[in-house]
Amino acid sequence: MAERFDNLEEHLEKFIENIRQLGIIVSDFQPSSQAGLNQKLNFMISGLQDIEKCRQQLHEINVPLEVFEYIDQGRNPQLYTKECLERALARNEQVKGKIDTMTKFKSLLISELGKVFPEEMGKYKAIHGDDAPS
Repeated sequence: MAERFDNLEEHLEKFIENIRQLGIIVSDFQPSSQAGLNQKLNFMISGLQDIEKCRQQLHEINVPLEVFEYIDQGRNPQLYTKECLERALARNEQVKGKIDTMTKFKSLLISELGKVFPEEMGKYKAIHGDDAPS
């Protein structure tokens, strides 16, 4: 899998370098540099074709749109993964806290109901077992 990314990265680097050189030629264009310009344009076209071939190899990879937003904002896209993990961890802690609270509430409720309705709670425990958390 990594070699497919390496291949794409290599083609993109060549394409970017070709575009840079093309920009230099165009910015200082002389009629005598027409042949070089044509050659760079042909290299650009073949570079796009190479990138298209790489794209077909990577069609099953999905990238969240937020990653592109990070890139557009000039942020490191690897921060997206870090922040997703941090949000998931924080959410996990919130849910764990809610579960712990509900478990304590169930235990307290069963205990208090046992004091007020001992017969009914005896039947409840007979049906559900003595699964009341301590």
